[in-house]
Amino acid sequence: MAQPQTHKSRDIYDLLGANALERNPAPTSNPAGFRDTPAPFQWEDATSSSFRLMQAVRHGLPVSAVDHFLKTGAITAAELHELVLPRKTLANRRELGRLNPEQSDRLVRLARVFTEAEEVFGAPEKAHRWLRRETTALNGQAPLHLLDTDEGARMVEALLGRISHGIAA
Repeated sequence: MAQPQTHKSRDIYDLLGANALERNPAPTSNPAGFRDTPAPFQWEDATSSSFRLMQAVRHGLPVSAVDHFLKTGAITAAELHELVLPRKTLANRRELGRLNPEQSDRLVRLARVFTEAEEVFGAPEKAHRWLRRETTALNGQAPLHLLDTDEGARMVEALLGRISHGIAA
């Protein structure tokens, strides 16, 4: 009798790579001179991975997170260009070594949705196919094409939640 295939679910850190949460993120400057700027983040104070990820996004993820995400095969360079940052900007960011917070947030949003889809569908391949297939539940759009905005990502995540609970999508 054939054994059922088991899939170890990946988390967001698997898609972005271990270097996405560096121990010493680059300090941010305060060009406007605001007095109420928070103190530099101390990794020892972080009690949850979500908090650490939020702080890493605020400081800008290392460009290696983009490279790692591409190497997983979850997304193509063309999709990255469309949803996270253009190729030319990525080339400039490679020289600086970091994404800015907005680019980091878009990358994390993409990885979060991919992770959730992989969990719901039980395998990366199935999830990736679903993300690229048009669906009437999203007004004839492919879920992947909605991930360029936060609101679109919320719509996709809501649909994934309905699917995971067996509610007709």
